[in-house]
Amino acid sequence: MKKKLLALLMGTSLVLAACGGGDDAAEDKDTATNGGGETTTDTADAGDAQKLYEQKCSSCHGANLEGGVGPALDKIGASLSQEDIENTIANGKGAMPKGLLQGEEASAVASWLAGKK
Repeated sequence: MKKKLLALLMGTSLVLAACGGGDDAAEDKDTATNGGGETTTDTADAGDAQKLYEQKCSSCHGANLEGGVGPALDKIGASLSQEDIENTIANGKGAMPKGLLQGEEASAVASWLAGKK
């Protein structure tokens, strides 16, 4: 019985670790050297919807919008409007947690996804 419980706990830990926790280490960061020779670190801003998607959404919805843990989003714009998508991002749906993206970021990703038909 103890072995089964231990195996269950280890399996659960692996699954949770694979899903990520939204920590900063999981974010994709680009480094570059500016004109003064200093190194800078850039993350996606609200204007780069695809990069935001890759950082926050692709672990569940797939790198190519093909789906995985979450549903495929490659043709989501054919069935949902930008407002519907933004509402789902803000409030969550099913196993999807609410608020992974907020404000301008959520609007940018919703607009980008609404164009996927």
